[in-house]
Amino acid sequence: MTASAPLLEAIELQTGPNPQRAIIWLHGLGADGRDFAPIVPELDLTGLPDVRFVFPHAAIMPVTINGGMAMRAWYDIIGTDLTRREDADGIRASERQVVALIERELARGIEARHIVLAGFSQGCAMTLHTGLRYGKALAGLVGLSGYLPLADLLEAERHEANRQTPIFLAHGTQDPVVQYARAKASLDALQALGHPVSWHEYPMPHSVHPQEIADIAAFLRQVLA
Repeated sequence: MTASAPLLEAIELQTGPNPQRAIIWLHGLGADGRDFAPIVPELDLTGLPDVRFVFPHAAIMPVTINGGMAMRAWYDIIGTDLTRREDADGIRASERQVVALIERELARGIEARHIVLAGFSQGCAMTLHTGLRYGKALAGLVGLSGYLPLADLLEAERHEANRQTPIFLAHGTQDPVVQYARAKASLDALQALGHPVSWHEYPMPHSVHPQEIADIAAFLRQVLA
């Protein structure tokens, strides 16, 4: 896998002057990198080396399920089923863009084993898709309120380097956007292939729960130590 895509614009925040760890955080449909930037001061990363957060902005494209309205998206959503008719070309194009962001962190001196890929909703889908196919072992994957895209292809396409990468998977029990059952099906698929998944659910809709932030921080302190 090569980083042939141009770099996306991104917001960058650092917990200190000399980042030795990186977290690339992918936003959801219709949002941008600013959506999750405010979470940084809420995360207790006490004890970790300096961390660089990268919050990229996905490209603007028409989205079928929203009447063709142009918005920031990692790929097109064709119907409410999410997985029946998937935009494989769009997913793979965004995969190349996310890989380019990972490769930039490598070029800046941060090892792959010290990089976490995280995302919400569509960003979760891209995190799972890209992270499990990436050719160097990452520190961990954080998937929030999303699902596993192109699930039928994962077994054939996943890379050995990330078969044992820790995965934090979280979902709201009242999510009307990405149904709870869809998330559980993704969990089952990952576990069936032997991926180590830490599952968390919260009494919330398609959003973020305060306890979830604390749980994410605990996961990050573990995998980025």
